[in-house]
This record gives sequence, structure tokens and C-alpha cells, in this order.
Amino acid sequence: MKRFLLYVLAAIGGAVIFGFFFLVVGLSLLLSGTGVDRSLPRSFVLEMDLTGGLQTAPTDDPFLLALDLGRPTLHDVVVALHQAAEDPRVRGLHVRGGNAVAGWASTQELRDAILAFRGSGKPAYLFAETFGEMQPAQGAYFLASAFDRIYLQPSGVVGLTGLSIEGVFFGNFLDRWQVEPYFEARGEYKDAASIFTQSAFSPASREALGAILQTFEDVLVEGVSDGRGLPADSVRFLLAGGPWDARQALASGLVDGLAYRDEARVHLDRFLEPEREDLEEAPLRTVSMRRYREFGGTPFGVGPQVALVYGTGAIQRGSSGFDPLGGGGAMGADDVARALRDAGADSRTRAILFRIDSPGGSYVASDVIRREVIRARSRGIPVVVSMGDAAASGGYMIAADADRIVAQPATITGSIGVIAGRFGFGGLFDTLGVSVDHVDLGNTRRFYADSRGIDAEDRVRLAEEVDRIYDEFVSLVAEGRGMAWDQVDAIARGRVWSGRDALELGLVDELGGLQTAIGEVRTLLGLAPDAPVQLRKFPAERSFFQTILEALDPGEGLSAGARIRTLLKGGVRVLALWGSDGWGGAQARMLPLDLRAP
Repeated sequence: MKRFLLYVLAAIGGAVIFGFFFLVVGLSLLLSGTGVDRSLPRSFVLEMDLTGGLQTAPTDDPFLLALDLGRPTLHDVVVALHQAAEDPRVRGLHVRGGNAVAGWASTQELRDAILAFRGSGKPAYLFAETFGEMQPAQGAYFLASAFDRIYLQPSGVVGLTGLSIEGVFFGNFLDRWQVEPYFEARGEYKDAASIFTQSAFSPASREALGAILQTFEDVLVEGVSDGRGLPADSVRFLLAGGPWDARQALASGLVDGLAYRDEARVHLDRFLEPEREDLEEAPLRTVSMRRYREFGGTPFGVGPQVALVYGTGAIQRGSSGFDPLGGGGAMGADDVARALRDAGADSRTRAILFRIDSPGGSYVASDVIRREVIRARSRGIPVVVSMGDAAASGGYMIAADADRIVAQPATITGSIGVIAGRFGFGGLFDTLGVSVDHVDLGNTRRFYADSRGIDAEDRVRLAEEVDRIYDEFVSLVAEGRGMAWDQVDAIARGRVWSGRDALELGLVDELGGLQTAIGEVRTLLGLAPDAPVQLRKFPAERSFFQTILEALDPGEGLSAGARIRTLLKGGVRVLALWGSDGWGGAQARMLPLDLRAP
């Protein structure tokens, strides 16, 4: 029955994949016959729709690539905005927003790029139908506060409310079904398994997460205060009293006008060409962000080659794929290690820019990636890490040996600790009337048998192993960061830190995003601050169409049938309970929380 269900799910997944495949092929053929104009107007307004959010990194997984089809990456948009700031053809920016685009750190990075665009003297307007609809939208409004003017649809609201972090706990549920979780953690803040063992946050978790929330709130208040010209105390009052309807938002200075989308666009055009009276019938020419990225050129196409490698998602052994526990992609150690290895082996590579966005994962898999960072540096190739929304636990471990580490103030990092254990299903089996028998040679310790509990000797062995890994983890960080073991241990203990606090603690070297990290690369290479560099992604980014063809290619010793079966697994991943490693083995992973900027 289980095998039959697996085949059914695989068939469904395959149907979805091939449906997208034929859709993309059809669209490609259609566009190929239309003669797309590759030129851009001499003067235009750049338009961008952020209501669908952004990808924080490219992906090669066919299923995830299909789901993200058409969404630009954060890096692409940030680069394009900096380029548009210096492009004389671009006269202004008109954005449709109101929804979350990514996590707090990514939102902060995009906001900085919009401020850089405005710094060139060009106006940036944002229109939102609403900031949240019966839900908070602090991150979406934080981004909006970077614009010259904000227009809100008269029926909309501004969901600006106080910040909070929620966690779902299964301790009572598992206890009711007599499933016993057995976990050892080091140290007291390492609480990733508490979702299985507890019914609420521990005091240590509350302390650490409270400090993270305080950083988020400080970033939010400072941004809104600066962007809207409001006193910080007024912003905190607005946070405490929200949400606000459109008229209240206008009266309190949160928005500049109530208008519909077409009216907001006319406001921008009137600012740019106040003498024209026919703007409603004949608006200024526009270019979409997608078209601008395709035909506007790139500022990182010449100069010394800097390899750009992404490490995104929970870290697991083997290949990258889907992470059901966190949702989205998982970082396969084999794939990321290969990318770092290939980048280091390329004779043209002068430096590696390693972009990390990960809550951690397998300790062993993290060590595989960490080794390639060390190998690259041993070849004389400097490595700079740029942290995204999170680079915690195993995500910090793979960054610790870099020459320089750059993080946003709102990045979640640290969580230097380890957790290991398993579940005991003996009580559940007894309740269901399921019996389990075994045959062994009498000298086999059955620690890994899920049908039994953990005895005193098992607990001692597990504790010893977790102690060993924690000591090793702290030593690796101490060596990579040039710190004493006791110094690292004092700020480790599994505690998560904001990027702002991590800078003070010596865990990161600089605050900023990819642009700041590229500046660090220039410094390490002895280049001028504005020297051109060429960014080359490893592995090269592939389209959905290319990914499908490569998956069907019967190369590397695999038959076409085996390739198709591998492709069909994409549909099953979404319905899996957890990935190939799951919670097996030692985990350098932070508490699974939704830390997006709503």
C-alpha cells in the first residue's frame, strides 16, 4: 500500500513538473517568433511589482524552480537598482508593494538599495492596495518607508503592529500518543528539539528571542522614523496602536495619499513632467524590472573574476532538494562543496563570495562545506561570506573560516551548539496493538531501534557524543575567528544573536549586504573601492527548461528511466514528512521558527 501511494504521489508530481515543462516550452516558442525588442527607451520610469516577493537565491531543483518561475532574486533586483541609480535613461521608480518580500535581513538589503537609488536624486514612489489584510505587515511597511512617497488604496489598511515570534510545540501531542522524544542538547539555548519535548518556550529561549525581537523593532522604528520624518516615540506609539485604516494612516503620516494604482502612477509622472497635462491619457514610458535586467546590461561583467556561490536552506548530506521542516530548498553538502571546489579550481577566480542563508542542519554535512572554504583559502583565494536572513548553527559553522563575514543588523546568526537524539515509538506501538520483534547475536546495542526507549547507558553514550561535538564545534569557530575557546563558549551555548549583536561579539566583521561584501572583496584583492569586478555564479544559473533537459539527459551512468524517476521525486518531496536525513544524526540547527518579515 505504501509503495502504491508513493507511485501515485510520484505520478502527481511528475504531471505537475511536465505541465510546467510544456508551458515553458510553449511560451519560449511563442516569444521566439515575436521579435522581442532588445533596446530600451532613451527615457523611462522603471516599474517593479513586489507583491509576489523575491527569491533569496537561485535554485536548480525542478519543482522549486517551477514554483518560483518568474520571481527575480534579491541579488538581481539589488544590482539592478544600483545600476539604475547611475543610468541616465532611468528617471524614476514606481513599485507596487504591500506584501512581504522576504525575511528581515533581505528586506533591509532591498531597502538599502532603494535608498541608494533615491540618493542619486531620482524619485521613488510606492503604491499598495493594502499593507496586510487582517494580518500584520511590519516588514512590508518597513520597506515602503524607504520611498519618497507612499500611496495607499482608500480601502486598504496599514498593518503596523507590535512584533512577536510564535513557535508550535508538539510535546503534549507526542505525550498523548506515547511517543517519547530522546534528545541531548548543548548548551542551554540550543532548543531546536524543544518543539518535540516541551509545550512552550524555555526561559533561555525567551531571553534569546526577546533580544532578537528588540533588534527587529529597533531596525523597524529607526527605518520608519528616518523614512517618514516621524519621532521614534511616535513610531512606537503607532506600533502599539495598529493596525490603522487608510484615513488614519494618512492623518498620522504613515502614507502620503489615498489613491488607486493608476492615480498613484499619474502622481509620479506629474512630478517628473509637471508641465504636461495629458499624462492620464499618455503616461511616460515604462520599463519593467524584468526587461531592464535582461537588456540593461550588468555592472559586474568585467574585471577580476569573483565566484558567487549560494548556500541556501537547511544543510543536509547529499544533494540539494526540498526541506519540509522549514519549507523551501535544502542545502545539499555535495552540491555546495562542489560549487566551492569548482570555483577554487578555476584559474580565473580571484576571490569567492559565499552567500549563506541557512538555519543550520546536519553537523557532518556542515563540516563537508566548511572543508571546501578552508581549501579555497589554502590556494590563496580569499573568501568573503555574505549572510542573508539567517546563518545560524551549521550555517555559522560554514562561515566561520572565511576571511571576512558580513551580516545585516537583522540577520539571525550564532546558535553555536548541537543537538542529537531520536524518538521512541514503543508506547504508541503498544497502544495500537503493534508488536515488534528482533533477532541479534546478543552483543548488539539497539540504541537506534525506534521500538524501544533509551536506558541509562544509552543516555551516557549520547551525552558523551554530544559533548564531543559541542567541544569540537566551539574549537572550529575559535580557530576560524582567531578567538580563545572560552571566549567562544561564553557566546555560544546554542544562543542565536542578531547581526548587530554578533558584530559586537566578534562573530561577524561588518554590517551590510552583498554590496558591502563585494567591497570587502575589493579590499582583500587590493582594488580601489569602485574598481569593476566580474561576478560569476558557481554553478552557472540554469533556467527551468535547461534543468528539465539535464534531468532527462541519460548521462553520468544513469539510464533515461532513472533520470525520469529522479525528476518525479520532486512531486513527492513536498508531501514528505522530512528530508533524507530528517532528524537523524547530530544537528547543528536553530529552533525552526518563521522569522520572515510579514
